[in-house]
Amino acid sequence: MAEIVAIGSENPSKLQAVRMGFGAVFPDLDFEYTALKVGSEVANQPIGDQETKTGAFNRAANARRICPQVDYWVGLEGGLSALDSNLAAYSWVAILGKKQSGFARSASYILPPRIAALIHGGMEQGEADDLVFGQENSKLTSGGVGLLTNDLITRAELYAMAVKLALIPFIQEELYPIIEEI
Repeated sequence: MAEIVAIGSENPSKLQAVRMGFGAVFPDLDFEYTALKVGSEVANQPIGDQETKTGAFNRAANARRICPQVDYWVGLEGGLSALDSNLAAYSWVAILGKKQSGFARSASYILPPRIAALIHGGMEQGEADDLVFGQENSKLTSGGVGLLTNDLITRAELYAMAVKLALIPFIQEELYPIIEEI
């Protein structure tokens, strides 16, 4: 019988990241995935680790509220941090289980000054990426990292690594305390 994973997003690149991560960590298990449209309850463009991690947790918790009967609830949230005079882009992943939870941050990359200036002017990163690269809804496909790396690294691949890392407490349960009420 397949385990069910509810994902607090309908974004195809985030869904692919979750599939890639769970499939790599648990290759012998079958999973069914349910995409849910839920809010992050943070700014449309989260700034800083705390706001971005909170957005990921809120997406997972809201997915759990909508689908309490599943096995895992996953939230992914992209965010930005100021680093020197630059903006770094990354994501946070939150995974809630019946008695465990896991969190991880993806690798980060520095945005080009032109994209950073548009963000400082009030745009979300996805909008700024699309404007600079002449794309439409790139955050639903390879994302800014895909555009910048000529798809050497896609958004799904970047986020999948964080999904795998957030699953560590589920792999190494004996090293992480069981949480009675998540």
